Amino acid sequence: MTVGILRIGVHIPGAHSLKEKRSVLNSLKDQLRGRFNVSVAEVDANETWQRATIGVSTLGNNRAYTEGLLREVTTWIRTTRLVELVGVEEDYF
Repeated sequence: MTVGILRIGVHIPGAHSLKEKRSVLNSLKDQLRGRFNVSVAEVDANETWQRATIGVSTLGNNRAYTEGLLREVTTWIRTTRLVELVGVEEDYF
């Protein structure tokens, strides 16, 4: 069994208030949960308008499956127009 965790830094260019930021992040988190069946939460930069750090985690039978799923998540975030990807950190246990 493997647990995979992503720490994803994003920039939200259209956000001019915390309310706008939350709206974009809620949409992003809902789409990630629906498309990939992963756990998602905002984990840092909570009070910054245009920046956020999102934690994504999943559990799988083997490391290859977990890595593949989290790579798909990263690729999807790169291609979405909701946010701009700034950085990604991966951990597997």
